[in-house]
Amino acid sequence: MQDTVVRKKDGIVATLGDVAAKAHVSKMTVSRVINHPEKVTRELRELVYAAMSELNYQPNIAAKALANNRTQIVKLFILEKMDTVEPYYMSLLAGLADALDEKNYALQLVTKNSLEVGNCDGYVVTGMRNKDYGWLETVEKPIVLYGENQMGFDYVDTDNLLGLRTSTNYAFTCGYTTVVFVGINLPDSFAESREKGYTLAMAAHHAPPIIYRVDNRSHISDDLITKHFTKFPKNVCFVCASDRLAIGVERAIQRQGGKIPEDYGVIGFDGVFLDRIGSPQLTTIRQPVQKMGYETGRMVLRKIEENGSPQGHEVFVSTLVPRGTTRAPKSLPAK
Repeated sequence: MQDTVVRKKDGIVATLGDVAAKAHVSKMTVSRVINHPEKVTRELRELVYAAMSELNYQPNIAAKALANNRTQIVKLFILEKMDTVEPYYMSLLAGLADALDEKNYALQLVTKNSLEVGNCDGYVVTGMRNKDYGWLETVEKPIVLYGENQMGFDYVDTDNLLGLRTSTNYAFTCGYTTVVFVGINLPDSFAESREKGYTLAMAAHHAPPIIYRVDNRSHISDDLITKHFTKFPKNVCFVCASDRLAIGVERAIQRQGGKIPEDYGVIGFDGVFLDRIGSPQLTTIRQPVQKMGYETGRMVLRKIEENGSPQGHEVFVSTLVPRGTTRAPKSLPAK
């Protein structure tokens, strides 16, 4: 067996054999701890890790990857237009990269034309739409989706239904008598879940739902409110399926002479940068995007290590962030 690696301590080059001798185990055992730690008892792992630490020995990542027939690469495939979500994805990328880096994995961003260029050990796919599930089932490498789905794929996401139910309830506690939903015009799980959260909250308040669905662009939600502004009397709150839509709503109200938050309220969803660029800043439902990205990375790595075995899903709870686009609540928000 070839000694992989090598770090110097006190001028001495440590080898795999040195680690084995220090831990009083065989070189094969050290190799197993490095390459397949899940197959070794915790006590044995701790013994070998302690010897590695004392000798300042670190396995050669390239050699380990070769031995395991791995590339140490995970590909991130984004299936939606980046110009509509770019601030959001910076936080996602940061969390995902942190998780992969802990296991010496590289993150590679790919597009439709480069998806199959070069090898990888697994995929993280986001922006998935219903029309994409057919080809997704043909991919042989482990896949984790960032975003809920009803097709049985492993995924990480926020609780979209709960988030919109929270924002709708909050609008009523702030004293607004009419709550309007501005949703994203997509026949997909996350958009449907957010709309359902709104309709459930409206039913609980015995209020009729008022729903508009548009593309996720601020100029389109701006046009919507501008066109229909006379339909919205004072004391209306607009709960939106994204901060991008909420920005357009806020801009349109102000241009029409509406007072925010006195006469009109606006609540967004996401809480990643865009919620802070307006004046006043948006009340929003903030997703822990960087943490979600980190857990997505951990999930895909577990799936790779477990040869593609199902991982299920992990759902995070978002946080209401009250700011200047809503009045102060008159009562505690409903649960």
